[in-house]
Amino acid sequence: MAADDLLLEAEEGMDKSVNYMTHEFSAVRTGKASPALVENIDIEAYGGTHMKLKQLALITTPEPRLLVVQPFDASTVKDIERGLKESKLGINPAVDGKIIRLPIPELAEERRRDLVKTIKAMAEEARVRVRSARRDALDAAKKEKKEGVMTEDQLSTFEEQVQKLTDEYGKKIDDQVSSKEAEIMRV
Repeated sequence: MAADDLLLEAEEGMDKSVNYMTHEFSAVRTGKASPALVENIDIEAYGGTHMKLKQLALITTPEPRLLVVQPFDASTVKDIERGLKESKLGINPAVDGKIIRLPIPELAEERRRDLVKTIKAMAEEARVRVRSARRDALDAAKKEKKEGVMTEDQLSTFEEQVQKLTDEYGKKIDDQVSSKEAEIMRV
């Protein structure tokens, strides 16, 4: 495999890690309503089938501190309510006929600090995945050098390029953590 292909593969792995972290961040509550807070909650409906909330209902934000869940099938209202109560979000659903309202309460200072710790843990997981992609690329390049496909100079250049990529993705992670932390701590 050419060095360019190995580099591209490493970059793809690093990019996936950062994108996954960004997706995970969207589910962290910041005190303002966002459908991403609840869309991936598992709901047991239709006699034991587990489905994501977004598959069962339309989720909207008519106000900055309110989510409205409108089930596609009215018979699933109780199942959705139970699933939301069992989730660890700390939001109490209010059933109003065929719709469910989720008022998003203001976050307490202690809860904000806990959420910051959570996002920092998620970021560390992403950093580990980025470093793993770097290690895989370097191992593949060293194997190519052993097989005589790559020279010592090419390996050295490749290692520098992979480290530069790793640093770049590490900075992206740090930037997103800072941004999310500021969003969470904003009152």
